[in-house]
Amino acid sequence: MVADRARGVIIDVAALDVLDSFASCTLHNLAEMAGLRGATTVVVGINPDVAFATVRLGMQMDTLLTALDLDDGLALLDRLTGSRQHRPSVSGATNGASR
Repeated sequence: MVADRARGVIIDVAALDVLDSFASCTLHNLAEMAGLRGATTVVVGINPDVAFATVRLGMQMDTLLTALDLDDGLALLDRLTGSRQHRPSVSGATNGASR
C-alpha cells in the first residue's frame, strides 16, 4: 500500500572520518534507489573536514540533499514531503522542562 511506504530516508555519516569516491558513489546510488521507490534521501552529519576534503578532491555531491544533523535532516524531510507528524527531539529534551 502506498500510504505505508517511507517518504524519506536519512543517512547519517557522522561516524565517517573519510568520504572517498566509493562512499560518495554509494551514497548517490542509495539516494537514487530510494528515489525510485518514491522516497527523498537526506545525508546528515558530514564532518566539516570531510566536506572540505570532498570539495577539494572535486567529488560531486551537489545532487545529494544534506543537513547539518539529524534534527535538521528530519525538518528538511518534513518540509519536502509535507509530513507534519510530531517527532520527539533527538536531543532528549522534555517539553522545555528543566531537570
